[in-house]
Amino acid sequence: MFDDPLFTIVLLAVLAVVVVLMIGLGGFAGGGAFNKKHSNRLMRYRIIAQFIAVVLIVGFVWLRGGTN
Repeated sequence: MFDDPLFTIVLLAVLAVVVVLMIGLGGFAGGGAFNKKHSNRLMRYRIIAQFIAVVLIVGFVWLRGGTN
């Protein structure tokens, strides 16, 4: 499974969601100017990244047959 290029793309998409989420949480926890300036943009990036990740996951399951 790890040698499948589509699986690698799915993992990278999920990792991108985690990175954006952690940056957003760090900004929220720290508050201040960074949070005021970037919080809405980071939320939009996270939603877009999650959408792409979910589409890739569903596509991966659909293309690979779903069940064995």
